[in-house]
Amino acid sequence: MGKNRLEAFSDGVIAIIITIMVLELKVPHGSGLQALAPLLPVFLSYILSFVYVGIYWNNHHHMLHAAGKVSGAVLWANLLLLFWLSLFPFATGWMGENHFAPWPTAFYGLVLLMAALAYWVLQRTIITAGSITLGHAIGRDWKGKLSPLLYVLGIALAPWSPALAQVVYVAVALTWLVPDRRIEKALAGAAD
Repeated sequence: MGKNRLEAFSDGVIAIIITIMVLELKVPHGSGLQALAPLLPVFLSYILSFVYVGIYWNNHHHMLHAAGKVSGAVLWANLLLLFWLSLFPFATGWMGENHFAPWPTAFYGLVLLMAALAYWVLQRTIITAGSITLGHAIGRDWKGKLSPLLYVLGIALAPWSPALAQVVYVAVALTWLVPDRRIEKALAGAAD
C-alpha cells in the first residue's frame, strides 16, 4: 500500500473524530448568554481536544512524508494510533459533561498518554521500515519523551486536583502547538 492511501485513510478517520466531537456540543436551551454558562466545561474540553487532534493530524502528515515505505507493521501501528485518537470524543464528552471531575479528567489523561505512546510506536515502526530521514529528524525528541511523563503527572494529579491536571494537559498541548519543524528540515536536507 502506498503512503498516500494510508494518509488519506488517516485523514478521513481524523475528520470523523473531529465531527463526532463537535456533535457532542449541544445547543443551549435559552437565548441569553447565561444559557451558555452550563455548556462552558463541554466547550473548553472540546477546544482542548480539537487542538490535540489538530496537533496529531499535523505531525502525522509530516511523519508520513518522511516515511520511505509503508509496511504491514506500519499499517497496524497507524491503526493503533487511530484507535486511541478515536477515544478522544468519548473522553472529551465525559470530562466536559462532568465539569472536569477527577476520574473523567484522569481518563482523559490516560487517553492522551496512550495516543502519545501509539504515536511513538508508529514513529519507531516507520524508522524500522527504513526511514533514515525520519530517524535523523527525530533526534533526541525531548518533546516526545517529556509529553508522556507529563501525562502521567496529570493522571496522578487528577484525583486530588483536576484543575492542576488540566494545566498539565494544556501545557503539553502548548509545547506541540508550534508544528514540529524537524521533519520538514530533514526532508529539505535530504532533497538537496
